[in-house]
Amino acid sequence: MSETTFSRLELDDRGIAWLTLERPEVHNAFDDSLIAELNAHLERLRDAAHHGEVRAVVLGSEGKSFSAGADLGWMKRMVEYDFEGNLADSRKLAALMHGLDTLPCPTLCRVQGAAFGGAVGLAACCDVVVASEKAKFCLSEVKIGLSPAVISPYVQRALGERQMRRYALTAEVMDATTALALGLVHRLAPHDELDAAVEAMLDILLAGSPQAQRATKALLAEVAREPDSKATREHTCRVISELRVSLEGQEGLASFFEKRRPAWTNDSDNSAADNNAAEPRS
Repeated sequence: MSETTFSRLELDDRGIAWLTLERPEVHNAFDDSLIAELNAHLERLRDAAHHGEVRAVVLGSEGKSFSAGADLGWMKRMVEYDFEGNLADSRKLAALMHGLDTLPCPTLCRVQGAAFGGAVGLAACCDVVVASEKAKFCLSEVKIGLSPAVISPYVQRALGERQMRRYALTAEVMDATTALALGLVHRLAPHDELDAAVEAMLDILLAGSPQAQRATKALLAEVAREPDSKATREHTCRVISELRVSLEGQEGLASFFEKRRPAWTNDSDNSAADNNAAEPRS
């Protein structure tokens, strides 16, 4: 789709957008320039996902590390900023996390190595995290007198409050197995099979209705904010009712009863087994 200095955005013929950090010489550390690029990419992806042009986004990076977090040069510049300068800078990072978290399509984070500091936030903002067995995660901020403040809502949601307290205060390194057990990672793969594991998860995501995935992602965010209220209950009823009468909802139900794949899979290999794998839910 586009190419810039520190990152790359490409769209394949399946509608998968590949957003890749390209600063391997500094372990894909991010600074204000990279954050600005990523925010611009996310705006384009948001619009494309709304129009059905993007089915899913894969966030990854080149090189040995996923991302070392904040760039050292950027951190040195921040030391010279006053409060207002730091506040403006932090708001751009917050916009990045929020934008990634709220993209109206499934997002998958591919973690091949170390993810430190703000990079843990990037992973936590994605819907699915597939990591190499060599991956490591660390909320390292307190060791340099800072806090994982901007990323804390997303990482705490992934880890839970109790584990977040431990890892944010101790800055311990989580190995891949620990990250899996705590819920930050969803699937581990041998390092040389990471791409195959990513593709397998994409196949699963592409089997879902794009419209239903957009609606479900928005619904889950609403339910998380207010789990059990009259307004939430009414909202859930409206979402399922709108989906049932929609074109994709009608196609999904028809394909189930006709024992064929739904149109959005673009797959002529009709499989009764796939359709009978799960009953439709209300």
